[in-house]
Amino acid sequence: MISSRETQRAVIPKGWPMKNRKDWKSAQIEARQEAGAMGEISRKRLGQYLYWKRLDTHFALVSVSVYPFAVKRQLHEWPERHERAQVWLSPEDAALLVDETDLGGLIIEFAQSRSWQKTAGSHFPKVRRAFPIAAQ
Repeated sequence: MISSRETQRAVIPKGWPMKNRKDWKSAQIEARQEAGAMGEISRKRLGQYLYWKRLDTHFALVSVSVYPFAVKRQLHEWPERHERAQVWLSPEDAALLVDETDLGGLIIEFAQSRSWQKTAGSHFPKVRRAFPIAAQ
């Protein structure tokens, strides 16, 4: 889990779509920038959730696609390390900490997913941890 920059809410790494990049690739880039996490991402979406994004003049309802991400290593330094708090939590604790009920459900679903655990173990034998990341 990381904190959002402005409100310090518990969130998963996520970012806006990037020009000429697939959503899953944008999510992988954001995991490095926001959390210093390097690893492999699934191109298959785990699910989606909605949340209200605070903008300068109003709130906007944003749909977020969530992708499984297998962490191979954690960087000691990354672009947003001084702007966000970061903590590794159990899936149950992470699901309780996030404000978005649907995201909490996706975190639990991801943690219980046998298919992802098998994929991570066979394709990414040096995986340290796996967690969901998102693209808005």
